[in-house]
Amino acid sequence: MDLVYWLMLLKAPRIGTRTFYKILKVFETPEAVFLASESERKKSGLFRQETLKFLTQNDTSLVQADLDWAQADGCHILTLIDKDYPEQLKTIMDPPPILYVRGDVACLSKPQLAIVGSRNPSVGGKQHAYDFAQLLAHLDIVVISGMASGIDASAHIGALEANAQTIAVCGTGLDRIYPAKHKALAHQISTKGALISEFCIGTSPLANNFPRRNRIISGLSLGTLVVEASIKSGTMITAKLAAEQGKEVFAIPSSIHNPLSQGCHQLIKQGAKLVENIDDILDELQLNLPIQKNNSIISTKESNDHPSVLLKYLSYNAINIDEIVERSNLSPQVVTQELLLLELEHRVVRINGSSYVLTK
Repeated sequence: MDLVYWLMLLKAPRIGTRTFYKILKVFETPEAVFLASESERKKSGLFRQETLKFLTQNDTSLVQADLDWAQADGCHILTLIDKDYPEQLKTIMDPPPILYVRGDVACLSKPQLAIVGSRNPSVGGKQHAYDFAQLLAHLDIVVISGMASGIDASAHIGALEANAQTIAVCGTGLDRIYPAKHKALAHQISTKGALISEFCIGTSPLANNFPRRNRIISGLSLGTLVVEASIKSGTMITAKLAAEQGKEVFAIPSSIHNPLSQGCHQLIKQGAKLVENIDDILDELQLNLPIQKNNSIISTKESNDHPSVLLKYLSYNAINIDEIVERSNLSPQVVTQELLLLELEHRVVRINGSSYVLTK
């Protein structure tokens, strides 16, 4: 029954997260707010007229959709005082009073690292997000992101394809998937890890929901890795929130000709840790652990990459095979073989059929 009061109080007009906590300082529990007399509520000075009217009506049917949703398999509603509410999130200035969770609640309390970035990344950026997610997964660090197109999705997929858990923080109610094209991805995430949101069932993807979502992404994580970002973007908001929360901020540098490098380069100038490999993250977080890969423990500084003769002819701009042959004076057969090896090592990506770009 207590959950009903938490839901009802957050459903009341003019009550956001910060007002919610001001109310709790006076009334101690949401239930006490509804059990108080109208004069007691007015005397507190915490409620607007429309809020007082809402509280007096005490219409519990308004939260029935949330309660019904929580009855489905794998669906949970956690209040701030619930034993399963993640401690890491409680440390931020304005933790969500309620978390809706679809999937494994336990993964919310495991070590997490956020990977965020552009919705329209370069091919190399997507590969970086995927690769770092895989490496973190081998360390049993849960990858958390926002399930947006581009970098977010690549990070989630990297973790899932490493057979590991990943968490997606949503800017909608969990009965809705945004973007809609990620319905299958959302199902995979909820099956393996968790979808979470602070928004009640039925909430649409409103623009002002996403900055609020971003504080949860950074708040749950030990640090935030920015892969690619423009200067004015939601990704930069997440990085700013992470810094304000006292969390580590990491950024991957890129070509100065890549417009999506500007956000990362600005963050590095402001003190973010420049990241070239997974060790840069582990050293900063003091997580100097070996990686479990292919059933054997290897140091992250070890590399099986062969020194390809083609690397000096490749760049982060697309170049086709004919140009590579012409520049290198190598036979088409040798060039094709070398490019295949580099593809297998995830050092290049083929685009448009016969062109290649460096990924690292």
